Amino acid sequence: MNIALIADDAKKTLMQNLCIAYKNVLSSHELYATGSTGRLIEEFSGLRVNKFLFGHLGGENQIGTMIKNNQIDCIIYLRDPARSEQSGASLFILCEEASIPIATNLASAEILIKALERGDMDWREWYK
Repeated sequence: MNIALIADDAKKTLMQNLCIAYKNVLSSHELYATGSTGRLIEEFSGLRVNKFLFGHLGGENQIGTMIKNNQIDCIIYLRDPARSEQSGASLFILCEEASIPIATNLASAEILIKALERGDMDWREWYK
């Protein structure tokens, strides 16, 4: 599975800890992330991550292109609800249109990872 990982600045440490906690599950998948999130995940968890540009410099757009081309199977986007701007709004629309699961907080991220671990996401293979 191709998994996109995005974290707002206030949630980057949480993303690092999530990736460390579920390293055994995530290591068997292809990971993609925006620039600084990907670098931090690699540095602290040792997972291999395909890194895009920083989110605000086009990284979210690069992930959006992968979604449009049906190349992403799920997204974990840990958002900071205190941010006033609508970060990720276009990604949410793309995920809705393409039936791609997206987790936006720790609880939903863990549920998504557990689903990956159990094989509940295997339907994505035939959906492609």
